[in-house]
Amino acid sequence: MFLYLLGLVVFYYLYRWFREIPRVPDKGDKYVYITGCDSGFGNLLARHLDELGFCVIASCFTEKGEEDLRKACSGRFTTLHLDVKKNESVDKAAALIKDKVGARGLWAVVNNAGVAIPSAPCDWLTIDDYKSMLDVNLNGVIAVTLSVLPLIKKARGRVVNVASVFGRISPVGGPYTVSKYGVEAFNDSLRRNMVPFGVKVLCIEPGFFKTTVTDSIVLGKSIKQLWEKMPQEVRDDYGPDYLDKVDVMMREKLAKMSDADLMKVVSCMEHAISAVRPRTRYSPGWDAKLFWIPMSYMPTGFADWLLLKEAILPAKAVN
Repeated sequence: MFLYLLGLVVFYYLYRWFREIPRVPDKGDKYVYITGCDSGFGNLLARHLDELGFCVIASCFTEKGEEDLRKACSGRFTTLHLDVKKNESVDKAAALIKDKVGARGLWAVVNNAGVAIPSAPCDWLTIDDYKSMLDVNLNGVIAVTLSVLPLIKKARGRVVNVASVFGRISPVGGPYTVSKYGVEAFNDSLRRNMVPFGVKVLCIEPGFFKTTVTDSIVLGKSIKQLWEKMPQEVRDDYGPDYLDKVDVMMREKLAKMSDADLMKVVSCMEHAISAVRPRTRYSPGWDAKLFWIPMSYMPTGFADWLLLKEAILPAKAVN
């Protein structure tokens, strides 16, 4: 019986592997619009797709990001400035893309732009802290997608949304997981809405990787700033040594958990864009596959116990 089940599992993965090999033809005629290309996944994906022959339109927040990419990539490559928080910037980018792609339409948009700060326990934050991140990580994704959706429908193309395993489970407080749950919901509703138009909507759910999102120095500075501006009453709840414990945890554990091989994520993005039969969801990273996603299916009480078992507790925690 065991060998029979093992054989079925092996057959399934071999079948899926062969099924997912074919790639779309005529890459040189296909335009791909990527947000958040200054660094990290977006930067690496833009370079990788350019090497594969796609016509890449890479949006950056900084002039330096645009300049570095132009120097490194081919003549097909286009850069533009984009601030996903501003509707006028999103609309201007969409108008430029419409002029560039013409009647063929836009093959794919990759919503990669995102931020990870401010992140902290919920009672450290204000509604403005939530709004600042949601404007980028969620509202920015929706705004960019809607701005070019008619062009994608014309090409019967793809929408690739970068969410996170933290769109499946919330081990930390703050707006990051809220924004990623929102991306998951938008992704699911859009995927079903676009089926009649032949548009594929795919979701990338990475685990921990070494990017600015998991940079312990950046996160540590942000947490320290939040600590210094919050009411003394809240600081007393957590105790004077709480901040130091968090700093040690981030420097020691976050560094060990984060995978340095960003190509694991970029390869999933590339497959979502170029495969004839892409997957609906991709979960790059062993921590995503073996820990976070399985935990998201566990009973809530068990998941809470497991996460709180290793958590740093406030000084006034109730026993």
